Amino acid sequence: MTHAYSKSYLSNAKIRLAQFFDYAINDCGFKSDWITNLFIISGYAEQFERGNPSVLSGLSGIELAYEVINKIYPEKKLPEPNFAKDKSPEYWAGWALAEYQWYTGKRFKDIFEYAPLSKIISMYSIYHEMDISQFIEAINKFYSESNADTKLKRIRESRGLSQSELALHSGVNLRSIQMYEQKANDIDKAQAQTLYKLSRILGCDIEDLLENPMD
Repeated sequence: MTHAYSKSYLSNAKIRLAQFFDYAINDCGFKSDWITNLFIISGYAEQFERGNPSVLSGLSGIELAYEVINKIYPEKKLPEPNFAKDKSPEYWAGWALAEYQWYTGKRFKDIFEYAPLSKIISMYSIYHEMDISQFIEAINKFYSESNADTKLKRIRESRGLSQSELALHSGVNLRSIQMYEQKANDIDKAQAQTLYKLSRILGCDIEDLLENPMD
């Protein structure tokens, strides 16, 4: 299996992502699945995936959070980090997620479609003392089970949005969203403007919403 980047960066990557999620969620008050959306649309998730040394080693997890959040909310004043002695479930989730992304080479935005961060955090009580291979196996099982859902539904849920919230923010009719997710209407035949509105709010490419993008 080809990993995402050199293993020499993995330890740093795990600590950086762990600190990032812990600070953004517990200190800054962001919802877990919304901060992953910011991570993706800010462009830093892609740099992380590529093993960019300036991100994996050049920034602390707190500095990464500053960069991500300020890129989307440039006027937001961020609190001082509270360096808790005990590692939080959010810290563990970032640590484990970084290993999974490195191991599989998958994009974060694809991972979050079938394993939203909120779901990974909920796994803490069972998996945090287990070998990381068991966590990887569990996430891969989520991937296998998620294939029955449309890409639109997986991406929407990974962003922590209800159908109604997506309709409100995107301007796309709620019934249309429901019909696409139920596969009653073929999203591959949706108007370009509709796909653009959905992708803009979901922080993904239009092609990510299509069920058969190569057809």
